Amino acid sequence: MSNKIVNITLIMCLLLSVNSNGDNTKKDSPLQIYLPREITIKDKHLSLGQVGIIRGQKSLVAKASKIALGQISAPGQKIVIDREMVLSRLACNGISVWKVTLTGAETVTIKQQERTIRSDEFIKLASSFLEKNPPGISVCGFNPIRIPRDFIITGTDKDISFSPRLVSSRAINQAKVEITINSGGKKIGTCEVIFGLKYNCRQAVTSVNIPARAVISPDNVKIEKITSNYPESVDWKPPYGLIAKRQIPAKTLLHPNMLSPVKSPIITKRNQKVVIRIDMPGFLITAFGKAMQDGRAGDYIKVRNVDSQRIILAMINEDGSVKPAF
Repeated sequence: MSNKIVNITLIMCLLLSVNSNGDNTKKDSPLQIYLPREITIKDKHLSLGQVGIIRGQKSLVAKASKIALGQISAPGQKIVIDREMVLSRLACNGISVWKVTLTGAETVTIKQQERTIRSDEFIKLASSFLEKNPPGISVCGFNPIRIPRDFIITGTDKDISFSPRLVSSRAINQAKVEITINSGGKKIGTCEVIFGLKYNCRQAVTSVNIPARAVISPDNVKIEKITSNYPESVDWKPPYGLIAKRQIPAKTLLHPNMLSPVKSPIITKRNQKVVIRIDMPGFLITAFGKAMQDGRAGDYIKVRNVDSQRIILAMINEDGSVKPAF
């Protein structure tokens, strides 16, 4: 019984001695490295000094801190480093694993410091710019139809600024806003937001049934204001004074093919005596002629000169005289 107690006591002493030596070894290692579970860095190039907390002999600390562990090659990329890799890189650089004590996490997840500019932020910025700088006086609204991607800014803590501007677009009913992204006063990227535009327009709608050949007037047509996806024609005007080509029901939107201009009356008739008039700066010449065709103001007709019997082409003036066409 006493022999068993002695043996157990000896075994316990040996175990305590081993544990004590192991702890001393850790404490007395020339290099101690603590690995966190996760770390964010500014630079894309990784070194052991960025990843872990290194203590120990100054010469070894300086050497170990510079050991490269790779690089982050794409925005949003994460790199995972384990203890085996750290020890392998140390050994490759002449630092024996027996001189190193690793503590902390088994693996370290490393990502690069970055800031994401979301697409909705670009849309808000471009919309605010368009509100202050509308692309046309008749523009009354706009909606984004092409949304940019999120923009990731990596490895920077400098001030970020944006410079929006309106650029030309092939489509007349679209507006394109280009946003320049600046960091520290330097351009680092651009994005585009394209908007579909809304316009204030007018349209003519019949208020009553209009018979064929009736003249269009405020009594039978009203002008309505609408919002359209396309701008109003620059020469648009109320169709007053035109004539309906056919019967048009009430509440009908009028189109140009439904109407025709009122023809002016015939003011010169065939065989009628007319005055041929040439009025130019510094002189006036008149002669008598005979119209060989009927015509309205602005029409070109054939006229025979009474004196020379020569036939000329002349335009009918509002007063009934004619002007030779040269």
